[in-house]
This record gives sequence, structure tokens and C-alpha cells, in this order.
Amino acid sequence: MPARGDPASAQTAQPTSLVATTPDTPSTPRPGELFRLAAAVYLVLALLGLGGIGIARGGIPPALLLPALPWWVDVLAGAAAAALLLGAWWLVRRFALARELEARLRDRLGPLGPGEAYGLALLSGVAEEVFFRGALQPAIGMPVATLLFAVLHSGRGRAMLLWTASALVAGSLLGALMLWRGSLFAPILCHTLVNAVQLRRLLVVTAHGSAAPPAT
Repeated sequence: MPARGDPASAQTAQPTSLVATTPDTPSTPRPGELFRLAAAVYLVLALLGLGGIGIARGGIPPALLLPALPWWVDVLAGAAAAALLLGAWWLVRRFALARELEARLRDRLGPLGPGEAYGLALLSGVAEEVFFRGALQPAIGMPVATLLFAVLHSGRGRAMLLWTASALVAGSLLGALMLWRGSLFAPILCHTLVNAVQLRRLLVVTAHGSAAPPAT
């Protein structure tokens, strides 16, 4: 038996941390890590969008962020569009490829607390809509802005292509809301509601210590 400090024992000892750092093993973000990183990214995206709007319009009109009159039309339109997108995904996820996408996103993003999930939904909904629908769409047109929005939601593999395709559909609907109402309120509401439901369903840790499984 090798003595303590013997080189043979050092060669056979395997630190448990190697399991987490092996390239083939997916790493899970530490609690709060994803939220802090995403908050920083979305803050930059929102500032870029607001800067672009300010330059193009000579300022940021409050009406751009508030519901157009009558206000309840924007509320109903945003909520109805969110329900439409969520209902469409509920149908699509009956296919194995959609469930594979959900599993990949869950592994990539890691667990969230309820407050983090809803906070991230709000941050992403506001920042992405301000940037893509508020700044880019008037500058380069809805088709190109929607295509860039879809490209942002992309990755390797067939499952990630489905994510890109779903973002293309969602971006088209969000862009149409902006064109129709002339305000970001309905697109932001729709985007935030969709992300809140999906993040809560996929990533929030349950009392048993695991992410809530999607309904089958």
C-alpha cells in the first residue's frame, strides 16, 4: 500500500472536480449566475435600442412605450397573441424534436427561482422589443428585423433550428403588433407573458429540487 505522499497515490487519486470540468459534461450555471449575466446582456440591449430610437426620432417619445388608445385594445392584443403562441407551442411539443429542444434549453440554462424566472421574462421582453421592434424595425424594415431576431435564437442541431423557426414566427407576430398599434406595449406584454410561462414551466426548481417537467 503506497504511503501518504507517495507519487503512486498521487497518480491514482482523482479529484471529484474533474467530472464537472470535463468537456463532454454540460456545466450547469450556479444559482443566480444566469440571472446576473442575462440582466447585464439585456440592459446593454435595451440601452442600445433606446439610443437608436433617440437618434432616429430626436428623443424617446413616451407614447412608444405606453398603450395606444383605446388602451384596452393593446392589453387584449398582447394577451391574445401570447395565448396564440403558447397554444401553438403546446401543439408543436407533441413532437419529439420539440421535447428535445426543451431538454437542451433546460440543460443549457439551468434552474431558476420563481422570482428570477419572472424577472428574466420581464427583462427579455422589454429589452428585445425595444431593440428589435422599437429601434431596428423602423430603421431596416420588419422582415429584416424579424430575421435578425430569429438568428439571435439559434444554435447547432435540428432541435435548435426549431427554436429559430419558432422565434421567426413569434417575431413576425410581434412585428405585426407594432405595425398595427404603433406602440411597443402590446409586443412587450406578449413577449413577457410567453417567456414567463415558458421559463416558469421549464426552469423553476420545485420543492423536490428539480426543474418542473413540462406537461405531457
